[in-house]
Amino acid sequence: MSTVREPFHAGAAESLADAFKGLLDETLMLVEALLSPNKIIGEVEQMRALQVAADDIEPTDPAQAELLRSRASRIGLR
Repeated sequence: MSTVREPFHAGAAESLADAFKGLLDETLMLVEALLSPNKIIGEVEQMRALQVAADDIEPTDPAQAELLRSRASRIGLR
């Protein structure tokens, strides 16, 4: 019976470790954002500029507008 429980406990421990790693990563990102607000503001301004450019060219070049929106969506992920 103990062999049936071992994989469950090992899986639960791994899940818990993954959850703590995710929490730690999020905490570090928050601390970084709080310590460098100008970086976040710059990224938001870049995203907004790309969105405005995409809106402006949407009627004449939808593919380019989609490309600009895609670039804007990835800025914060760097």
